[in-house]
Amino acid sequence: MAPKSRSYQISATPVTVFGHLLFIAVTTLVIVWLLKFREGLAFESANKLKFFNLHPLLMVIGFILIAGEAIMAYKSTPSRRDIKVQKAVHLTLQTIALGCGIFGIVVIFKFHDETNMPDMVTLHSWLGMIAICLFGLQYLLGFFSYVFPGAESYSRAAYLPWHTFGGLLIFFLAICTAEMGLLQKFLSLFLTRSQEALIVNFIGLLLFLFAVAVALTVVLPRY
Repeated sequence: MAPKSRSYQISATPVTVFGHLLFIAVTTLVIVWLLKFREGLAFESANKLKFFNLHPLLMVIGFILIAGEAIMAYKSTPSRRDIKVQKAVHLTLQTIALGCGIFGIVVIFKFHDETNMPDMVTLHSWLGMIAICLFGLQYLLGFFSYVFPGAESYSRAAYLPWHTFGGLLIFFLAICTAEMGLLQKFLSLFLTRSQEALIVNFIGLLLFLFAVAVALTVVLPRY
């Protein structure tokens, strides 16, 4: 019997390139939104909104987008044969994402404290805290299994599918949390038909497409 045609399959490369373009697009929109429409950014300012704006900047660009790039690293890193290079890129990006995520959580707690707002009252905050805690746990398990001291080869192989599944699950949770945060901000600002409303909506839409690109990059073959 002749083998079934596999012509319908595509490689991960074009999807990964699309994901990189979405990274640039979302980053651009977030920066334009925060600088042009939302008071700008500042670590120290009498205008507390400038400090608050560090939260979406860190969580969307620093946490979600860089974590997505880390997931795609095994398919997008130019080195074809050296798995150590791919692993180093993946680990470096995940470390940056974790640091940005933790700092983003610190920022929002500090903002609430300085403006006398209650903490952890919305579903957005609950899911965000769950996502960052799971991300930290996933990071530690991956580090001790694959980097130092490193588990036995059969243990690493057995854990790999769960590591991949867990990483995607946490990434999708972070995407959902960001979408809820954007909606929450949209409603609190009473946005209607305006340029800012379009920017916020497009950030949410492109984040969803970025999540799709990341997922397809994982499941599709490299070549």
